[in-house]
Amino acid sequence: MYAIIESCGRQYKVAEGDVVFFEKLDAEEGKKVKFDNVVLYSDGKKVQVGNPYVKGVKVEGKVVSHGKGKKIIVYKMKPKVNYRRKQGHRQPYTKVEITAIKLPEAKKETAKAETKKEEK
Repeated sequence: MYAIIESCGRQYKVAEGDVVFFEKLDAEEGKKVKFDNVVLYSDGKKVQVGNPYVKGVKVEGKVVSHGKGKKIIVYKMKPKVNYRRKQGHRQPYTKVEITAIKLPEAKKETAKAETKKEEK
């Protein structure tokens, strides 16, 4: 079971138990975060594609930590003018562990009813 969510202007493929690095989120360490913008959901048998988002499906996660990525160097130079600028940048990130992919209640109830019918 996995989902593709949209957050911070990007799309991420997530499953329960995954650890994902998002751009800096406004949440404290240890707090729960919810992602409502689910673009696609798959349970292994059936795939639901949203238009633009799948209704009722939500992804929950727990903020593990905040940090900064590896340093990159930005170097600007214009020849023959003696113009040189060197600048470093470290992108802040939030490390999130995906705890659950929640389905709408109506679909869960119909799925339970179908399994009971199959057992009989």
